[in-house]
Amino acid sequence: TLALGASLTGCIDADVDVAITSQTTARATMTQTMGADFYAMVKMSAESGETGSDEFCAEGDLTENADGSATCVITEEGPFADLSMGEGEEAMVFAPAGPGLVRVTLPTAKMTSEMGVEEEMDADTRQMIEAFFAGHAITIRVSGAEVVETNMSLAADKRSAEQVLPFLDLINGTADLPDELFAVVRAP
Repeated sequence: TLALGASLTGCIDADVDVAITSQTTARATMTQTMGADFYAMVKMSAESGETGSDEFCAEGDLTENADGSATCVITEEGPFADLSMGEGEEAMVFAPAGPGLVRVTLPTAKMTSEMGVEEEMDADTRQMIEAFFAGHAITIRVSGAEVVETNMSLAADKRSAEQVLPFLDLINGTADLPDELFAVVRAP
């Protein structure tokens, strides 16, 4: 979901910003930040020719930061149906919600299943997973001229709504999520 597959290589924070630009279009920006230690390992693997199809930032704009971390930004803009969110999958659903309104929904069941909630892990694997993902999260943000209804956290200016999803809560199955995250947004 929303490039979670790419985000799940460990030690990554991901922000997904979906800005409604009209009743039929949006701009989706996914920003992934990989910590310095993990990025150094990924970079060494790439230099030795061990890269695969899951290479970090294969489709985006990569910035190597002064602290050794790396940031990957993928931006798509256009009709709702054309937004793949970097993974070729439609994770978010866009639907008319009245004059000038768009309902943006993100089903959450798929998120938890892709995170491996149902998989059994031995103690060593669990410890490694917890070390990789502790303190890391994915933030989903939807914006437009005005958010008129949402089950996410509404910004004070009512122009955006967001939900922060800690990776460990998703992996451990302890995230308290509704069946879908949604925001009804007035298009500019």
